[in-house]
Amino acid sequence: MITEEIKKRMIAIIGPENYDDSKVGRLCYSYDATPDLQALPDAVVSPRNTEEVSELVKICNEHKIPIVPRGTGTNLCGGTCPTEGGIVFLFKHMNQILELDLDNLTMTVQPGVITLDVIKKAEANGLFYPPDPGSMKSSTIGGNISENSGGLRGLKYGVTRDYVMGLEIVMANGDIIRTGGKLAKDVAGYDLTRLYVGAEGTLGIITEAILKLVPIPETKKTILALYEDLEAAARTVSKIIANKIIPATLEFLDQPTIAAVEDYVKIGLPTEAKAVLLIEQDGSPEQVEKDMAKIADICKSEQAVSVQMAKTVEEAEALTTARRTALSAIARIKPTTILEDATVPRSEIARMVKAINEIAEKYNLPICTFGHSGDGNLHPTVPTDARNKEEMERVEQAFEEIFIKAIELGGTITGEHGVGVVKAPYLELKLGAAGIEAMKAIKNGLDPNNIMNPGKVFAKDSRKRVVVGQ
Repeated sequence: MITEEIKKRMIAIIGPENYDDSKVGRLCYSYDATPDLQALPDAVVSPRNTEEVSELVKICNEHKIPIVPRGTGTNLCGGTCPTEGGIVFLFKHMNQILELDLDNLTMTVQPGVITLDVIKKAEANGLFYPPDPGSMKSSTIGGNISENSGGLRGLKYGVTRDYVMGLEIVMANGDIIRTGGKLAKDVAGYDLTRLYVGAEGTLGIITEAILKLVPIPETKKTILALYEDLEAAARTVSKIIANKIIPATLEFLDQPTIAAVEDYVKIGLPTEAKAVLLIEQDGSPEQVEKDMAKIADICKSEQAVSVQMAKTVEEAEALTTARRTALSAIARIKPTTILEDATVPRSEIARMVKAINEIAEKYNLPICTFGHSGDGNLHPTVPTDARNKEEMERVEQAFEEIFIKAIELGGTITGEHGVGVVKAPYLELKLGAAGIEAMKAIKNGLDPNNIMNPGKVFAKDSRKRVVVGQ
């Protein structure tokens, strides 16, 4: 696919140190965090600026070479796995915070900036960047924008798209465009910024972003509520929201998840509890006290056996950190961990949790369920072994039923992980044939040669995870 002439042209743009087509180099970027999915790219490039990205894209478009934009590969849907071969674009050189604008409360960044660095930079200046995906210590802003990442604070503060004010984008033909800006209002033309947020790299490459910041909350408090009845915990979530209280964090862990997390972090979590709610509220001291008192009453009214307020900042941080380790903790159980993110309206949390447990029993699978219950985003997770083909078949069948149930309850197949390769076969269940055709029309219009992250979002024939390329 990549001739010596094409290789020479690319090296002339970025230098030999930023072009790698060695077997080892290609292997390093043949997979991401998605289990049981791997494919070799033909080459890996590391442009140093937007102009170099543009020139490389022009060559790829001319020769119809697939492009896979990649952050740090933390996504869980196969979004950065080069299933069609081609060239992986890395942004390790484009990793700078370009500007902190205290007058407009914005931060302008390159795509390779680590999410936690953005959060820390904002906090150091008395400001707040709320999106906090579980991978924030290693994921990049470019990846977050491409997947429209969520996080623990999504219930109160929204997701990545709510904090992207403008973008610089290299389109599939190599043209460079700018969308949005440091504006509270802008209705000039189509909202191209929103179009590219969550597009999973299938429409263009993000090379710069203007992020919105907000004032940092004055204080916060954390409650840990324990339940003997899993569905009672789920009902508590709906009741808190129905009482017009929007916590900063409202997280759910079932008993298998609690046991795995405690075995991993050892902070004294009650492993005998059937479910735990981790609830955090922030804001003014008066409002936080009022909300937390009401939340505690609601938990008790739904048969919480214990409602504990974190006594110190360190104790609260330990609880939040424990929740963030859930995936890592479960991943220690078996060689392969399949984590999904079916999402339903908050009012349907109890029914969805019950359905997941019934599906787990039907297929004889250990499903650990945790997630952002306040916004209906659950993470049913199966520790398994990809070498056990019969069990993997049951895993695929179980998740298909989970997705179908989520849609029946008014939900979706993914709340924050994206479609990528893994969920592409199920997308039509959510959008319908007409919805898929509308999306394809956008894709064909902006990327007629289908070079931008091909093989993602739009389904292939099989619903199975595959290993391709040698």
